[in-house]
Amino acid sequence: MTSSAHLAPVIIIGGGLHGSATALHLARAGVHALVLEKNYIGRHASGVNAGGVRTLTRHLAEVPLSLASRAIWLHIRDWVDDDCGFEQNGQMRVAENEADVRILEERFRTMTAHGYTHEQLISADEVRAIAPAITPTIRGGLIAREDGSADPYQTTRAFRRKAESLGARVIEGIQVRTVARQGADWKITTDQGVFSSPVLVNCAGAWADKLPAQFGEPVPLEAVGPMMLVTTRMPHFLDPVVLGTGRPLSFKQRANGTVLIGGGRLAWVDRDREWSELDFRSLGEGARTVCDLFPHMAQAVVNRGWAGIEASMPDGIPVIGPSSTESNLFHAFGFSAHGFQLGPIVGKITSDLITTGQTDLPIAPFSISRFQSTAVV
Repeated sequence: MTSSAHLAPVIIIGGGLHGSATALHLARAGVHALVLEKNYIGRHASGVNAGGVRTLTRHLAEVPLSLASRAIWLHIRDWVDDDCGFEQNGQMRVAENEADVRILEERFRTMTAHGYTHEQLISADEVRAIAPAITPTIRGGLIAREDGSADPYQTTRAFRRKAESLGARVIEGIQVRTVARQGADWKITTDQGVFSSPVLVNCAGAWADKLPAQFGEPVPLEAVGPMMLVTTRMPHFLDPVVLGTGRPLSFKQRANGTVLIGGGRLAWVDRDREWSELDFRSLGEGARTVCDLFPHMAQAVVNRGWAGIEASMPDGIPVIGPSSTESNLFHAFGFSAHGFQLGPIVGKITSDLITTGQTDLPIAPFSISRFQSTAVV
């Protein structure tokens, strides 16, 4: 490797969806970033999540970003030359009892008060018409009809391939050892040599807290392992993604007939060893929820389960934007098990911040500075 090969206009640590999307948007702007990925693209959160393309019941701070990202998803093939397995079948959160109904009604009132119209309350009869196999005791629902789902691994690879086709570079299986300032540039020492760049982007997922901690902006990141189950193939019975309200559940039938079951139940994880172990007691509770909502699922056969390691923040929303302590350092991490849908727009936001110094979207709530102590000393 020659010395010139060590240089890049932007270096992105982490090649998951947010890192790959950032590389793509930078390449579209004529900036050919270098992506450093310690495993392979899509190894953890980006490649093994539920694939929800969801605007429904987002944190209010995320709604503008989520709607902007959906505009990209609706034309995803134009962006990455791949349909990413995207299906626009809607997402529906269902009410099992009156307490759930009140939660969904309050959500609808909140969204209406903020001028949002993409979420709609629907009656129990409408829920049953949309999902005939659901339990007849269902009490109602909240739906975002333009939402859907996609294949996370296919999507992440598609963003990576498109970015490379436009001039980005990706190195997989490379371990970052140290990051330091060298004049105005960043010096990144790895197990495959030393790289330098004037701009550094932190998309390191569950490992992303290590970098800001080094530069005076520590964050309370927790590494979590959301668990997923998939069944063997079943006759078609469901189109939309179904979400629980009072109980955690994410439930969808894929085009091949298999049923994907998630909902944020967590495995045991050791991020240093990149190890996870399924919690079968919690999975059993999830299975009971599934059978309560879709009684015929009692006959389903589980094919396999897994958990990817990702970053969760205590307030449930990510860190997006510039460093509060270092110039030309940008963060995009901590998506708390719901970052897949946001990937395309987060890549654009980060690219815009690097190339123009600003973004049209409201990202102040995602500032890393929100975790800085305000105590007077």
